[in-house]
Amino acid sequence: MRIDQALAFAQAELAGTETPAIDSRALLCHCLKKPVSYLYTWPERELSEAQLSQFNTLVAKRKEGTPVAYLRGHQEFWSMDFSVSEATLIPRPETELLVEKVLELNQRADAAICDLGTGTGAIAIALASELPKAHITGVDRVPEAVELAKSNAALNHVKNVTFKQSDWFSAIPNCIFDIIVSNPPYVESASEYLLQGDVRFEPASALTSGKDGLDDIRNILSTAAHHLNNNGMLLIEHGYNQGPAVAKEFETHGFTDIITFYDVNTLDRVTTGRWYTC
Repeated sequence: MRIDQALAFAQAELAGTETPAIDSRALLCHCLKKPVSYLYTWPERELSEAQLSQFNTLVAKRKEGTPVAYLRGHQEFWSMDFSVSEATLIPRPETELLVEKVLELNQRADAAICDLGTGTGAIAIALASELPKAHITGVDRVPEAVELAKSNAALNHVKNVTFKQSDWFSAIPNCIFDIIVSNPPYVESASEYLLQGDVRFEPASALTSGKDGLDDIRNILSTAAHHLNNNGMLLIEHGYNQGPAVAKEFETHGFTDIITFYDVNTLDRVTTGRWYTC
């Protein structure tokens, strides 16, 4: 089968999914180990039997709903490449707002920064790459996620980041930071969103957080102050409809200078607040 025929086949198989053409190209590039431009330059090239077999298998799995990132084993974030696994969430473009806001609001080149629930390590590694003098710590309660984050740091040649297994702050009780950042679970446990698209295949423990989706955010807010320097900053990603509720939780727990930022779709996505000890 030729490249153009393989793409046509895959798009027909994936018709009705959200992005059949994009997914078809991504999977074929993965099988061929070539960039997208190769598909357009050499549409008449024949796939080997091994390539065609692999492609057919991946298309079938994508048709069943398996995320492309899991099928390829990697995902781009902050113009960097990250290995992914079913033990972690897939890094999403919306989460880049967390990185942007830390870089915008940070006042120290050598800041001590903690990424809670680091998953693939994407946030921590992106920050470490942009702030080479900073000291970044990423924690996750899942051992497989910690090992994946470590390998992603090596993959992206980032050295000023350390990853530890910890249920939020449990394993780092005495650590103090200038900035704490987190993309915690924030989906309501009964949300219909959990039955849609890629999230059906992602770990539920990394998605859901109680009836209103705010259990983990409240947990973080109740303990974060003990781990922040004076004028320290906390930034949390949350759902598009949770901005007012999260801002109220920040206020309830004693944070000030509270701001909620919009994502690229002008939806509430990140709320930040500062902690003053005096």
